[in-house]
Amino acid sequence: MRSFEFVAPGSLDEALDAVARHAPHVRLLAGGTDLLVELKHAANGPQFVVDLGRVRGLRGIEVTSAGLRIGALVTHSEIVRSLLIAEHAPAMVAAAATIGAVQTRNMGTIGGNLVTCVPSLDSGPVLVALDALVTVVGAAGKRQMPITEFFVGPRKTALAPDEILVDVLIPAVMLGRSASFRKFGLRKGQALALVSAAASVAVEGGLIVETRIALGAVSPTVVRALRAEAMVTGMKVGDTAGLREAAQVAVTEARPIDDFRASAAYRRELIAVGTFRVLEEALAKATAV
Repeated sequence: MRSFEFVAPGSLDEALDAVARHAPHVRLLAGGTDLLVELKHAANGPQFVVDLGRVRGLRGIEVTSAGLRIGALVTHSEIVRSLLIAEHAPAMVAAAATIGAVQTRNMGTIGGNLVTCVPSLDSGPVLVALDALVTVVGAAGKRQMPITEFFVGPRKTALAPDEILVDVLIPAVMLGRSASFRKFGLRKGQALALVSAAASVAVEGGLIVETRIALGAVSPTVVRALRAEAMVTGMKVGDTAGLREAAQVAVTEARPIDDFRASAAYRRELIAVGTFRVLEEALAKATAV
């Protein structure tokens, strides 16, 4: 491990100042479940590490007039235990519960998961399916963007070198929206996703009036299956054949790869299965009496 200077600010302003002074030779430490592994094995590590653990304002889960706010330092275990998230966005609980082992969930944060931005990140598909927004702050001020714009490429986000991710917001209009999440791995626990899928639906008068479908681990970033969404929107509830057809269309909107864990062909099969299941499950929740 290369030596570095460790900074532990107590406020967001102090953290922003430290990042601005040391960028771009600085990394941010949240839970550390990804960064610490990287620091141990990277040949050229950062010169400065800024620990965000003591920064006030990066924690907390609350419902505001704008929606459900989740601080960037909220851990996956806190998401699993949160009654507010269980009430307003239960699919997030399902996704967080699949992340690593309990030790990883206790330390790892939603902000760290998003900023690491690996194609298989588990929190991404549900947040995309719920039209989540992210808030970032830097020397130029605060800005908010759709989470789909935050993901740029593998391990690359829209964060500028001097910016910090502050929180995630699920808009008020999406609170309580029926949604579902599925993850496929090589084992039941502590699995890296081969494919993950999430869907949200709104139903009125027996028709599906709004649909979101998001896929993970099948493209450089989490992607929305826009053509499949368009097919599902306007369908009658109970059109199983239509859902299966849309799931096959979703396959064409992803770019799965061959690697040592699975073939692209197998991943395409999982995309079809996963998309159908999350749509079916979300619709079952939406129409439950």
